[in-house]
Formats: sequence, structure tokens, C-alpha cells
Amino acid sequence: MKTRLNTTLISKLMACIPALVLAAFLTTGVASVRAEEAAAPEAPAADAAAPAADAAAPAADSGVPAGQTEILNPYGLENLWTSGDFLTHATVVVLTVMSVGTWYILIMRLVDQTILMRQANAAQKSFWAAGSLKEGMAKLEATSAFRAIVDDGLKATEHHEGKLTDAIDLNEWVTMSLTRSTDTVNYRLQGGLSFLASVGSTAPFVGLLGTVWGIYHALIKIGIAGQASIDKVAGPVGEALIMTAFGLIVAVPAVLGYNWLVRRNKVALERVRNFAADIHAVLISGARGQARARA
Repeated sequence: MKTRLNTTLISKLMACIPALVLAAFLTTGVASVRAEEAAAPEAPAADAAAPAADAAAPAADSGVPAGQTEILNPYGLENLWTSGDFLTHATVVVLTVMSVGTWYILIMRLVDQTILMRQANAAQKSFWAAGSLKEGMAKLEATSAFRAIVDDGLKATEHHEGKLTDAIDLNEWVTMSLTRSTDTVNYRLQGGLSFLASVGSTAPFVGLLGTVWGIYHALIKIGIAGQASIDKVAGPVGEALIMTAFGLIVAVPAVLGYNWLVRRNKVALERVRNFAADIHAVLISGARGQARARA
């Protein structure tokens, strides 16, 4: 009897072992799945950090602070030159040449006027204290315009001979010589003033040509896009505005410089003409004195 009970108990336990093994396997699988689901949200966070680092790298390379976007300026000079065509480039080059020529002439004529005024002061101070014209001429600088006037006057009185010049009065002969000397000084001071006048009168219209061309480009872009959005016309409108400003920047110094130089030339030439008139009087008086002594 006991043997049968033991056999029955053993057989029941052997029948329960597969069920216990299956239950343990299922429990282990569920636990591993739950562990994987719990660890899964951390992976996207790590993956999201990579694009942020990649986005920060271009910002550091371009020199733009983090959180800011670099915006191209459609109104800048660089965009004007890179996006412009042949006519735009030609207009910019012509206005640049006008501007450089204007400032060169302004500086050179100002230097010439300053030197001439300094020579006039030196002649007024030392020349008339000399005993004769030749002594006074020796006190002046070799490059002085006033020394050249005295030299021309002396040559006119000393070389008033020949069959052709006999018919000309000595007074007229000396006057013509001194007039040619003063005209030489005047020509040197007037050099480049016609260029300034031309620049002052034409530079605004050259800039206006660039303005019209920029507006023409804006209208073309509006027609192609079918709408007048600011991003379509910003570049051509900026080109037009820059051309207008460039033309005025070139023209205004030319006009003001022209008027200023003309005024200073009048003052300087007045001193030259007065000096030549005094030399003329001295030469004619000396020639008449010599003629009376001979008589």
C-alpha cells in the first residue's frame, strides 16, 4: 500500500516539472523585455545630442554666435560687384576713375598754389630791397615763378633788336614778354580744372545710369517671380541706391573743389600780375633813363 502511494506521488511530481520549467522560462522572458523597454528611452536622448553637436560645429566654423543665423546683405558693395553685369562694372570703374582724378587734381593744385604764395611772400620781402633787378633776381629761388618773370623782362629789354622787332615799341615788347610769363603761371594753375568741372556736371548722370539699370533689373525679377516681394528686388534696388550715392559722392567734391581752386587762383594770379606790372615799370623807366643818358 505504501509502495503504491509513493509511486503515485512520484509520478505526479514528474508531471509538474515541465509546467514549472515553462513558467520559469516565460517569467524570465517578460522580465528581460521589461528591462529593454525601460532602457530604450535613454538611446534617443544620446542620438539627439549628436545633431545638436553637428549643428553647433558650422556655427563655430562660420564665426556666427550660437543661436544666431548669418544674414547676407543684399545692399552691400560686395553683392553689387559680384551680382552686377558689364554695365554695372563699367559704371563703377568710371566713377572710381573720376573720384581718383578729382582728388589728385585737388591735392596737386593746392600744392602749386601754396608754393606760389610762398614765393610771392619771399619776393615781396627780399626782392625790392636789392640794388638792381639782377641782384634781386639772384635772391629768389631758381624755380620761383617770380624769378622767371624778372628774367623774361630783362631779356626783352636786352634783346630788343632785329629788323622785325624794330617796328615794335619797347613798351609793347616788354609788355608782351611779361604777359607771356604770367600766362605760363596761369596755365599751370588752371591745369585739371576743366576735368573737375566735367566730373561735377557728369558724375550724377553716370550714377543715374547705374540707378536706372538697377531698377530695370528689379522689374525683371518682379516679372519673373510674379510678385513684388522684398527678397526678389532687394539686390537690384540696393544696386540702384548705391549708384545714386556713388555719383553724388564723386560730384560734390569736384564742384566744391573747382570753386575753391578758382577763388584761390584769382588771389595768387593777382599777386603775380601786380609783380609783373612793377617789373614792367622798372624796366621801362630804366630804358628811358639810359636813352636820355645817351642823348
